[in-house]
Order: sequence, then C-alpha cells, then structure tokens
Amino acid sequence: MSQAPQSWITSANGHPDFPLHNLPLGIFSHGDGTPRGGAAIGDLLLDLRAAIALGVFTGAALAAAEAASGATLNAFFALGSAARQALRAALLDLLGEHSTVQTLLASALHPQIDCQMHLPAQVGDYTDFYAGIHHATNVGKLLRPDTPLLPNYKYVPIGYHGRASTLNISGTPVHRPNGQTLPNGASEPMFGPCGRLDFELELGVWIGPGNAQGTAIAIDQAAEHIAGFCLLNDWSARDIQAWEYQPLGPFLSKSFATTLSPWVVTAEALAPFRCAQPPRPAGDPQPLGYLLAEQDQRHGALNIELQALLLTPLMREQGLAPQRLGLSNTQHMYWTVAQMVAHHSVNGCRLQPGDLLGTGTLSGPDEGESGSLLEITEGGKLPLVLANGETRLFLEDGDEVILRARCHGAGLPEIGFGECRGLVVAAQVSARRS
Repeated sequence: MSQAPQSWITSANGHPDFPLHNLPLGIFSHGDGTPRGGAAIGDLLLDLRAAIALGVFTGAALAAAEAASGATLNAFFALGSAARQALRAALLDLLGEHSTVQTLLASALHPQIDCQMHLPAQVGDYTDFYAGIHHATNVGKLLRPDTPLLPNYKYVPIGYHGRASTLNISGTPVHRPNGQTLPNGASEPMFGPCGRLDFELELGVWIGPGNAQGTAIAIDQAAEHIAGFCLLNDWSARDIQAWEYQPLGPFLSKSFATTLSPWVVTAEALAPFRCAQPPRPAGDPQPLGYLLAEQDQRHGALNIELQALLLTPLMREQGLAPQRLGLSNTQHMYWTVAQMVAHHSVNGCRLQPGDLLGTGTLSGPDEGESGSLLEITEGGKLPLVLANGETRLFLEDGDEVILRARCHGAGLPEIGFGECRGLVVAAQVSARRS
C-alpha cells in the first residue's frame, strides 16, 4: 500500500478529517478580521487572502485563490472544476512536505480553534431531496403499512424547496419551533412548542456553475455543476409536520432551522471514493432517459460513512462522550447526486453558484443504521434507551446532535468532513392574540 502524501504541517499527517489529501474550503474570521476564505489542513487553516499577499500563487491558481478568498465562496463555485483543480494543485504543492515556502507561509496559518466559521456561501435557494430509500420506506411504513412507497418514488427524485434564510453554521443553537399540532384524539389543533423534535442525517451538495433559465443540465454534464459537499441536519418538527403536510408537503415543520458543517469538501478530494451506483432491485423500473447515463451509473455514487450522535445534558454533566444513534453510508441513496441535479433543472429551473441541495435522510436497511429518531423509535412508540439509562422518544431541550462523516478505503488516505453540531434550546415565547 502506497503511503498517503505527507505535509510539513505535522498535525495534518494522520489527521482524521483534514490530511493533505482533503484541503476543504470554508469561510472564517480570526480576531477582529472580516470573514474570508481558508483551507483546512490538520488542526490549522490557511488564510487564502494572506497567502495571496505573500505572492505564493500564480496563473490560474491565483485567479482561483482570489475568487475563494472573499467573504463567500460563490465566485469560486462559479468558476467550475478547472479552477478548483488549479487551486488544489497549488495547495498540494505549498502544503506538501517538499514545499519551498514553509517559513513564508507560517504567518498565513491560524489554529482552527481560534477561528470562527461562517456559512461557506450566500445561498439563493435550498432544495431538500428524499433520495434515501430506506428512510422513505421506514417512514412510509408508519403512515401506509401496506404501501410504504408511493408509485412515483422510483421514477422521480422527490424533493421540496426549503428555506435558505434559516440555514445555520455548525454550533448555532436551534430553537424549538412553535406551531400548530393536532393531539391524538383531538378534533381541533392547538398552538405551542413542538413536542416531537427530530434530526435528519443528510449530505449537503453545493452547486458550482449554474444554468440559464429555460435550459436543462444534461445528466452526463451534471457532475460539472457540483462544487463540493458538506454535512446537513434538516431539523424536523414531526408533530407540526403531521398536521400541515397534506396536501402540499412540509412548511413550518422544516423551515425553522437547517444546520450545515462549515467545510466544503471538494468533488476532487472525493474522487477516490466514487463508486458504482448500487443496482436497483429486481422489478424496479429503469430511470427515464434524462436521468440515465452509463458513466454516472458506473462512478456517480459515493462511499461516505455517516454517523449521528447524541449528547444530552446529563451525559455532559457526567463527562460522557456522545452516544452514536445511527451509522449509515451514502451508498444507500436511491438516486445519484447527478440525477438530482439533472431532475432539478429539467423543467428549465435555474440553478446558481452557491445553491444548496440536501440528499434527504440517509438511513441504512439494518438496525443501528437509522438517520432519524422517527425511525429509531418507530414514530415515538418505542423509547430509545441510552447507555446511561436515559430514554428518548424525540429530542429534549439541552440535547445536542452531532453529525460526522468519514471516507476510507484500502490504500486511500482517510478524510472527514468535520462536525455538524446543533444544540436544542427552549422555544421562544410567541406573541399571541388574546
């Protein structure tokens, strides 16, 4: 097995998330400085604006670094894969063990622990899909035991438009939402704090170059429009959702908060972890022509291990580590990311640099692989018993949900996504007419 490339930054070598191979990009601020672009390397981050001032970038890499050094990554996303590759090649050289500018670059490095992370991009639109077939099946069984999946699921990448204004960076507290719910046995709804707050374990997809309105992105070109990936927790108010979702789907039950991990893991860093899309079960329909491309079926899936963990106030008080709730993988997606992009644009919908897609909850088929409490507790019927004796049906105030992701394989450097954290706080008091 060949050794993974090494960096002169010691903490990067063997780092579980950010070795030299990864080099994810994000927006940070340090001290009183303004938000700007940086690249993660081990426990540090490279300030791209400072590195540009040191004169270490030239040519196409310089243009890409300038686009990535602003207050958002939108301009960088718009440049496409050639710019990403140029910047990545330069960073691999500058941060690799044989770099000739080690002493010079030291002033452009900051400990990540001393930096504040911000949303990577200004998001114009956010769309959440439903590509995890095991989650769709598990939830469908709770609602329709005889027909868990509706007939359109295996033909259409199902999605809904979320709320870009309530996308939050990891670490932002999540207020329990207020809304209407219909208690069991009641004939009229009541108003108050959500009682069945849940998390959803998802992958986020950042859009690179977009398309003109009225044109479609072809399935065999869709990969060129995908800039990178992050972790995404699409918080869900299950009791509000149950009352509001018919006939138009989620609204206030989803729009109150969505949490993102801060680092954008580029498509290039994930290239070694691409794999074939799992074959569809016998009897399932073949995707329609605009959703089917041989190259995408052979290399369009990703092998990313996903996990969701819970840290309760009592666990925190007892000094216990977070407890894992579910371990899954992106290979459980029924639709590839390229298929989602192609479908999203097939009606002429305009996608723009910095738009965000969510995959939908990515659960696995077996016990211990669920990506939501709705599945783990079978709709709130079976309490989850934690290792310290606590029980949960849904999330309580003070609970913190942590999402993590890891890519690993034989002969490949292991990389991660960092963490996606959200702490549940009490609902805010709502003004109500008497």
